[in-house]
Amino acid sequence: MKTKISKRLSLTWVSLLCISCFFLGAMFNSRFRGSDSGSQLMLHRRDQEVNVVTEEYAHEKKKSQEKDVIQEVLKTHKAIESLDKSVSMLQKQLSVRQSHQQIVDVATTNTSTEGSQRKKVFMVIGINTAFSSRQRRDSLRDSWMPQGEKLEKLEKEKGIVVKFMIGHSAVPHSIVDKEIDSEDAQYKDFYRLDHVEGYYNLSAKTKTFFSSAVATWDAEFYVKIDDDVHVNLGMLASTLALHRHKPRVYIGCMKSGPVLTKKTAKYREPEFWKFGEEGNKYFRHATGQIYAISKDLATYISNNQPILHKYANEDVTLGSWFLGLEVEHIDDRNFCCGTPPVCEMRAEVGDVCVASFDWKFSGVCKSVDRMWLVHAVCGEGDQAVWDAHL
Repeated sequence: MKTKISKRLSLTWVSLLCISCFFLGAMFNSRFRGSDSGSQLMLHRRDQEVNVVTEEYAHEKKKSQEKDVIQEVLKTHKAIESLDKSVSMLQKQLSVRQSHQQIVDVATTNTSTEGSQRKKVFMVIGINTAFSSRQRRDSLRDSWMPQGEKLEKLEKEKGIVVKFMIGHSAVPHSIVDKEIDSEDAQYKDFYRLDHVEGYYNLSAKTKTFFSSAVATWDAEFYVKIDDDVHVNLGMLASTLALHRHKPRVYIGCMKSGPVLTKKTAKYREPEFWKFGEEGNKYFRHATGQIYAISKDLATYISNNQPILHKYANEDVTLGSWFLGLEVEHIDDRNFCCGTPPVCEMRAEVGDVCVASFDWKFSGVCKSVDRMWLVHAVCGEGDQAVWDAHL
């Protein structure tokens, strides 16, 4: 009896033990799976964070690389600009040196043939004149400009060449051309240019004059004067002699007039837009009545004449050619004295002017009738030019 009861108890405990083990196993397995799922979730989050950091690092690295590339491009651009400036400066220096060398070469090789020889002189004066200005020319011949043998002697002994510069008409061998031929045969004081005369061609005429003069004379200075201006040749020569050891000088009365835009204006500038806003002024340049340039500048014009730009006004044009060059601008107010009584008072105290004219009229007012009077009261005396120390 006891044995049966004992067996029943054993089976009961075995069953209970089995059930307990089952539940314990189920609980353990559930916890293990939950732990494994949490671990996977943590790993997934960590991977996402790593990916975000990696992407941010890659983005920042790309921006840094782009910035480095931009900086390198800027450095390269600046280096190119600096190189361009250096090349430009070297080209200008080379042009001046070549110009100087050409002058030396011509001067040394043309010493035996009188007809083609470039004569060495101190200065060449070109008096701008027109076909219709015969009376103006005569007024100068009767006042400050030497004639005949004195003109030839002035060139031989003092190295001062004085000529009326004039081109030709649009029609070959016209009446006006023949009249100049006749006048030149009488006075022998013309310098003929390969240029078609015309008021609106003054810039081209000036360029042709300097280019032709450089090819004809080896001068230290080249001077342009209008035919209604009074000049004291001795004072002009003495003044220029003070600057003879300077390589590139541009001498005259410097001014800066307004850029005229109205179509009705006499001195209208068609290319006014190049000078900035309306109402602006031109850059500094010598007034066109009289100015002088040194040999290197005249040679520069001669060498570069095909590419030198021309503006409406001749004096502005000349000034523009020297912008960007190493040129000394000399503002000498003795080149633009007024007519009597201004120049008269200065002459009375021995301080004669280089040139005199009326600013309002861009020359001596009624020069044909008054040039002799200006010369009488403002002139330096006929002997002054011969006594000038050059």
